[in-house]
Amino acid sequence: MAIISVTSTSVAVNPLKQSQTVGAVLAFLGLKGMMPLLHGSQGCTALTKAVLVEHFRQAIPLSSTAMTEVATILGGEERVEQAILTLVQRSKPEIIGLCSTGLVETRGDDMGRFVKEIRHRHPELDYLPIVLVSTPDFKGTLQDGFAGAVESIVREIPQKSSKQDASPTQITILASSAFTPGDVQEIKEIVTSFGLVPIVVPDLSGSLDDHIEDSSSAITANGTNAAQLRSIGSSVFTLALGDSMRAAAQILEQRFNIPYEVFGELTGLAAVDKFLQALANISGVSVPEKYRRQRRQLQFMMLENHFYFGCKRVSLALEPDLLWSTVSFLRSLGVQIHAAVTTTRFPLLEKLPIKSVTIGDLEDFEQLAVGSDLLITNSHGVAIAQRLKIPLYRQGIPIFDRLDHGQFTKVGYRGTMQLLFDIGNLFLEQETKVKH
Repeated sequence: MAIISVTSTSVAVNPLKQSQTVGAVLAFLGLKGMMPLLHGSQGCTALTKAVLVEHFRQAIPLSSTAMTEVATILGGEERVEQAILTLVQRSKPEIIGLCSTGLVETRGDDMGRFVKEIRHRHPELDYLPIVLVSTPDFKGTLQDGFAGAVESIVREIPQKSSKQDASPTQITILASSAFTPGDVQEIKEIVTSFGLVPIVVPDLSGSLDDHIEDSSSAITANGTNAAQLRSIGSSVFTLALGDSMRAAAQILEQRFNIPYEVFGELTGLAAVDKFLQALANISGVSVPEKYRRQRRQLQFMMLENHFYFGCKRVSLALEPDLLWSTVSFLRSLGVQIHAAVTTTRFPLLEKLPIKSVTIGDLEDFEQLAVGSDLLITNSHGVAIAQRLKIPLYRQGIPIFDRLDHGQFTKVGYRGTMQLLFDIGNLFLEQETKVKH
């Protein structure tokens, strides 16, 4: 059981966490025909967009109610209504994801009432799902905002269906913010190989996987569409990938009586074994031979290269779900966790098989990481790595000094091998430098 400690500093000198709005917008980008709308100032929207554009290196659809000082004093309902009507006229979205910000949360705008009254005044919008999520900047993190958006999606859009409409092969996959678009694509391929039909919420592999669209559009061109979201009530099972997706899975269980299972990680031999066995149990199909071969390859790679990892000291600064997954993988290779820093309190943290976890920022990380053999955090850790003269492996958001992060895969047997090679090569490079 890990001891959770919270930094006592009154200001974040070198922040680790991103705001909830970044996470919520990221989740919304996995839906087709989506236009995320931030109710707040233009600056809040610009900062959120800058993080996502920097990380994914592609255009990000995002709109704002552009609250001014006067609008903030008088109230923002008119701004929200005007923004929705303008988006419907110009962009023709299939779904609108409406996020609050610190400005309007501090003021106390009743967003739920806003949406209800706008719908009452404009019955022509009845066809349009408007998913509301509370994402104040002054509390929570990217993971919280992402999870909150997914919970709002599964609470608002899926519809009840009769038992006759239930599909024996359709399952719902709730993928947390710890998974890249490349991860989601790999997960979909694994699931479909068992004869199952996955509906992924959100499906980042459709919109943020670095591909060229046939035509330009102001809204997301791919991802999970509204019809698929409405049909989630017909799924026979829910796979929650990442513990932050547990609440969303519970909502589906309460609404539609759909059983679920939570997988904290899909990286590492035991974790992937458990996932494939669950798919075999759901589908009644045995594990395909190609995955049996990949498993044997991973076993060989772990046996062949374990001496590069044994007793190495690694320090990590990541969001809770990604921290759990990465720590579990490293521990399976004999790595010692020298320090672990994360962004927010999360029930799963206490179950980590390490001595302690610090809730803090990158300044705390720099102090705790002294004496490590490897650092793992986002691209803001580059300066820390240079000062401490310790190699850095980039994980999390943002990563802006490496290419093709959207295609990066760390799940399944193949993804686990790639992660093993990437980190093992850094250890090997350090040993080579020492010898010479």
